[in-house]
Amino acid sequence: MSKPRLLNREEDTAPLERDLLVRMHDLMVKARVLEERLIQMYKQGHGYFWIGGPGEEAFNVPLGLLMKKGQGPAYDYLHAHYRQSATMLALGEEPIGALRQMKNTASDPYSGGRNFAGHFSKRAWNIAPVSSPIEVQYVMAPGTALAQKRHGGEGITIVTGGDAGTAEGDFASCLVWSSRPGTELPVLMIVTNNQWGISTPAATQHGETNVADRGRAFNIRTKTIDGNDPVTAWRELKEAMEYVRRERKPFLMEAKVSRLYGHSSASGANMVGGELDCLVRFEERLLADGVLTREQMDGVRARYTEEIAALARQVREEPLPGPETIWNHIYAERK
Repeated sequence: MSKPRLLNREEDTAPLERDLLVRMHDLMVKARVLEERLIQMYKQGHGYFWIGGPGEEAFNVPLGLLMKKGQGPAYDYLHAHYRQSATMLALGEEPIGALRQMKNTASDPYSGGRNFAGHFSKRAWNIAPVSSPIEVQYVMAPGTALAQKRHGGEGITIVTGGDAGTAEGDFASCLVWSSRPGTELPVLMIVTNNQWGISTPAATQHGETNVADRGRAFNIRTKTIDGNDPVTAWRELKEAMEYVRRERKPFLMEAKVSRLYGHSSASGANMVGGELDCLVRFEERLLADGVLTREQMDGVRARYTEEIAALARQVREEPLPGPETIWNHIYAERK
């Protein structure tokens, strides 16, 4: 008997193997449980601020699985924003790091307890530090892409951000610097469009039909996709990455996603009604196609709920950074 495979419903092409579907589901659940635990930690007073990506797992998991992980220009660089926890988990990161950053412990691997939740960085994997100012990562991305252009090979630069941040000049600068004739750069520009900018609906702010349409003026190849479908996200990201690796030219992708808990803890971090839940929809399809049973899927959630709750209890007992560390990582550290 052949293994169950889930088809893309729109085109019924490029079926994905069962092992990959199960892996994506596992990571999506893991990321969702992690984000829900981070929100709970914030509400219990074990953190000062929460911002994250519940609702974007269907796009962010395939992104992490498809990246060429390593250090240096031969590998992919990621200039991310603060909704990228599922991508980090897909790359192989452990959830305890995010819990430590929420608690601001001295053991926080990203900032030593000195930054907001969701501000990831990892030199060994070319993960550039996430910055709090909106969308500055777009103007940084051409820098690593230029180094990769000169280096050669298949490494590309990936930059992600939200739809509201595309109003910033940094986004326009990325379009300009990535597309100059004769010196195009290997940049995959990603806009995860959840239709909101903090509390402002996109419908009152965007004159273009799709954010990706802006790339056409720069002769950049573009695509707008359903980011709530992990099968579509896998196929489209794979194709876009292959194009950027091969042609050494930019690609602008817009992924339509959901925002299940509002913008951040500043808006309450409460469940938002009426939003499409990508995990619920994916599980319905996995069940219908015979890939996983309801019992198996519930078991995955129960396992991660228990594991991450135990890690959160561990983190609560870990020390906070001492005052003597206040200047660490601010200036160049000389040996």
